[in-house]
Amino acid sequence: MMIISRTPVRISFFGGGTDYPAYYLRHPGAVLGTTINQYTYLSINTLSDFFEHKIRIGYSKTELVKTLEEIEHPSIRECLRFKEIFGNLDIHIFSDLPAKTGLGSSSSFTVGFLNALYALRGQKISKQKLAEEACFVEQHLIKENVGSQDQFHSAFGGLNIIEFFQKNISIRPVIISLEKQEYFEKHLMIFYTGLTRFASNVVKEQIEKTQEKSNDEYLKKMYEMVFHAEEIIVNSSKEEMIQKLGKLLDDGWNLKKKLSSKITNPQIDEAYEKAKELGAIGGKLCGAGSGGFLALLVPLHLQDLLRKNMGLLEVKFRFESQGSTIIYMKD
Repeated sequence: MMIISRTPVRISFFGGGTDYPAYYLRHPGAVLGTTINQYTYLSINTLSDFFEHKIRIGYSKTELVKTLEEIEHPSIRECLRFKEIFGNLDIHIFSDLPAKTGLGSSSSFTVGFLNALYALRGQKISKQKLAEEACFVEQHLIKENVGSQDQFHSAFGGLNIIEFFQKNISIRPVIISLEKQEYFEKHLMIFYTGLTRFASNVVKEQIEKTQEKSNDEYLKKMYEMVFHAEEIIVNSSKEEMIQKLGKLLDDGWNLKKKLSSKITNPQIDEAYEKAKELGAIGGKLCGAGSGGFLALLVPLHLQDLLRKNMGLLEVKFRFESQGSTIIYMKD
């Protein structure tokens, strides 16, 4: 049997940091973000018994193993163990964008892999359960320092508000007209800083400070920004929306930098200030920090100026609303 899943990455606009259990198990958390049409693709093919190895895995390296314990890729190893699937598999990973760049690609993979494993068994999993299981794998089995927003964004797709409570996580779409959403999309630019990092390492200090409650004041303000942003999107004209969201993104970025010394660095600060000098209204670094992509709200008439002068690679994208999908299945 051959299965191919396609799972989007995401841009988080507001509330990042309140989606860590260290915070939302004590206070409500919330994020506002969207998935984009840049994907993690994953294929699973069943192997015949003729092969000496039981599992072949292809990504930036190739693994040929006979047992789960030999698998180096942590998400593949723990997802297979979690779902009690033990062999005769050929697994390949393809991505539109590099890993470790702040768009939630590792969680996108975990969500897509679990989705494909269910399809392999002839089962369909709800988006809620898919996201919850991906959180469980990453936070409890792999024991990574990750939040809980990326898994929900990737599973559900769309422009959403995700709310985090002690006993449950819920997701709902942002109410926005198609015209206004397209206007938002056209004013958003994404530039690759060229820096990659392991989010789990970057966020370690932030989680420790959150556990010590020294970040609570900043995180409460970032939580409130989510609902302020929603109010702007729903009630402002499309022109006002861009100006107000740009300013709010700038405020949120300045708050986020207070969560940890590893959020930013001189190269990122220089790129962000240059973008503002060239006309960006506001923006933020996507993800945990220290690298990845800069998301910026920029007036249309100034976008070519940024393209020519930022000195960074721009990523073309559209918003997407499907979330993780099985796009191919054949016996």
